[in-house]
Amino acid sequence: MSPDLEPLCRRIGYAFRDQSLLIRALTHSSWATEHPAGADSAPQHNQMLEFLGDAILGFLVSIALVQRFPHSSEGWLTKWRASLVRAERLYDVAVEIDLGSYLVLGKGEESSGGRGKKALLADAVEALIAALYLDGGMEAAQRFVDTFIMQRFDAGAGAGREPSDAKSSLQELAFARKLPPPRYAVVAEEGPGHARIFTVEVRIGKDLSARAEGPSKKSASQAAAQLLLDQLRASPNDSAPRQG
Repeated sequence: MSPDLEPLCRRIGYAFRDQSLLIRALTHSSWATEHPAGADSAPQHNQMLEFLGDAILGFLVSIALVQRFPHSSEGWLTKWRASLVRAERLYDVAVEIDLGSYLVLGKGEESSGGRGKKALLADAVEALIAALYLDGGMEAAQRFVDTFIMQRFDAGAGAGREPSDAKSSLQELAFARKLPPPRYAVVAEEGPGHARIFTVEVRIGKDLSARAEGPSKKSASQAAAQLLLDQLRASPNDSAPRQG
């Protein structure tokens, strides 16, 4: 095992028998474009592993949900599966294991902050899951999914609730209370290009507002919506909280 990959293997709790699978999972297509292989060679980037990892992830999350909630409806299970495999969650996993530090990128992607790009990191997590499957079988992939995705679900996201879409819930509650529709605005952007932090404000009418930060406009918007949603739910219909 190459010493520079050992910290990553320790974080995920798995030592690869075939190191080339791990290297391929970490290799972006931008690098392969700059270092083309022969016409008869297999692709040297992780796109095919992303495809396989996406399918494996969906399969393993489906199994985990059915085991936890055997009496739940298909619709409820489908919503949670979609929530658990979305790019935002995979990005959080990538950040937790510092996956961006180990990516193999082309010069252009490197210079444009590719190590911090949400979509690129989410794809790399899927490729890593596929590499774990190919090297250690379904058990190795399942341990990763259980550790980095399902344990978070068990710790606070599950308990029979609907998967959170705070923006939709806030809009529905505002309509039910005959309030104006929520309006969102990015009020600040900070940090380098590869690690931007966005601050989004959500406002209902003149008096109700909340702000939150996130690594993307979407995540910041959802966080701000959740803050305002919590405030509204904690207030009687006729005495909503007032914030400037």
